[in-house]
Amino acid sequence: MFEKRDIKDFIKVPAHILSHVAIITISASIALTLPYTVGFLSRNFNAVWELIGNDKIFLLAAEIVVAVLLILIFTYAGWVWRDRRLARMARNAGLVFASSSRGFWARRRIRKLKEAQGIARDVMVIGSTGFRTLTDIKGDLHNVVRNCRKAEIMLLNPFSEGANLRVKSILDPEITIERFREQILMSIAFLKELKAVQKDIRLKLYNTVPYLKMTISGDYIWVKHYHAGCDVQVMPEYVFMHNQDPGSLYAVFYQYFLDHWSDPAVPEYDLETDELVYRDALRSEERRERIWNGQH
Repeated sequence: MFEKRDIKDFIKVPAHILSHVAIITISASIALTLPYTVGFLSRNFNAVWELIGNDKIFLLAAEIVVAVLLILIFTYAGWVWRDRRLARMARNAGLVFASSSRGFWARRRIRKLKEAQGIARDVMVIGSTGFRTLTDIKGDLHNVVRNCRKAEIMLLNPFSEGANLRVKSILDPEITIERFREQILMSIAFLKELKAVQKDIRLKLYNTVPYLKMTISGDYIWVKHYHAGCDVQVMPEYVFMHNQDPGSLYAVFYQYFLDHWSDPAVPEYDLETDELVYRDALRSEERRERIWNGQH
């Protein structure tokens, strides 16, 4: 049986050929009718010009039409020039796609790209609760994390001051600190299940207010930012691709993740013992502590 990709490739070939055939047919038709068209115009031009040549209303109308056409042409040319300039700037920055996160097709395209880049590869993620991204079966990274080679994930410590401040910044009354903690615990439970089946999963819990929601996989980085008072789901998502341009933002976001991941102040969560593991700058273990501390 054909896979979806095979069927798409199979359809593209005849469609590509048909487009060339259509262009050749139209070109041939224009070429064959050109002598007749020129002959007709040459025979009737003088007669028509005698009727309209001295018609002031026609000349005024023609002047208006030409002026409108020129305005449209120059306006369109300006749009094209500005769009090309913006496209060049985006390309230099490594930006290849931007989504409002509200369009169905845009979300579907981003999810497919994440799956294509993440499955059987290393994945690095930084977020807040991870519930709608990781735990939810419809989440962008649910299948990716299940099928990736290695995952390094950073989520909010559910009992940190950063979690409290994030909840208070969201105006939705349904977003409470209890619900927030519950979602983080569900994400931890999901990762524990993957760890139990020998998946290479590492989790760290940070204490500060979340700033960026970011996924790194393959040559792509997906970025959203946490805005006070807004659910991150309604924020635009930007996709950056790795390139050799020193002005690309890919390297900046990549380094942002590495700096936070290697920060000694951010403890690793032991998915087997449910303990926070604190290490020094040389990555030697200093101490362990239970995350709940009698609070759960």
